[in-house]
Amino acid sequence: MKIFVKKLGMTHIYNENSKHVPVTVLEVEKTILAGKRTAEKDGYSADIFIKTSSKKSKKSVQMQFKDFDGVKKVIEQRVDGETLEKGTQLDAKDINIGDFFKVVATSKGKGFAGTVKRHGFATGPKTHGSDNYRRPGSIGPTYPQRVIKGRRMAGRMGNERITVKNVEVLRVLKDEGRIFVKGPIPGPNMNTLILEK
Repeated sequence: MKIFVKKLGMTHIYNENSKHVPVTVLEVEKTILAGKRTAEKDGYSADIFIKTSSKKSKKSVQMQFKDFDGVKKVIEQRVDGETLEKGTQLDAKDINIGDFFKVVATSKGKGFAGTVKRHGFATGPKTHGSDNYRRPGSIGPTYPQRVIKGRRMAGRMGNERITVKNVEVLRVLKDEGRIFVKGPIPGPNMNTLILEK
C-alpha cells in the first residue's frame, strides 16, 4: 500500500507516559488504486496508485487513466498475491496508531556547497597568516597522477530522494485527514511524500 501525503511541519506531543515527543504533521492526500500490472501482460505484478487534483493534468498522463480526472502523480508498487481492488480510495482511515511506514521524500536543495558544509571537512587554522581556512586540501597522491573516483569535493548539495524506514504513527486525526509521525521527515513543508507499507 502506498499513500500520498503532504508535509505540513513539525510540532510536539506528549505520549501516554507523559514523555515529550517531536512529531511531523502529515496531511493524507486523495490516493486511488487506479490500475494493476499482471505477470501475463507486463512481466511482473504491481499496483498503480495515483494522486488526483482539481487542476487539469497533462494529456499524456490523463490518457492512461481515462476514468479519473486531474491525475497529478503516479507511482507503482510491486505485489505478491492478493491486493486491493481497482478503484479503491485510500485516506487517513486506512492508517492506525502504531503502524510503521517507509517514507520516501526529497531533501531540501542547498545549491552549490563547499566541502565543509557538504561533507563536514575540518577547517584550517584561523590565525598565524593561514589562507586555507575552508579549502579542501589535497585531493590525491603523486601517483597514479589522477583523482580517484568518488573523491568527496564541493558540489551540488541536497535535493535527493531519501527513504526513511520504520517511521511510527503516533496520532491519527481521521476527520481532518492528518497523521502525526515520530521524528523529523526530510524535505520542505508542503512537499509531497510517499508513505509505503
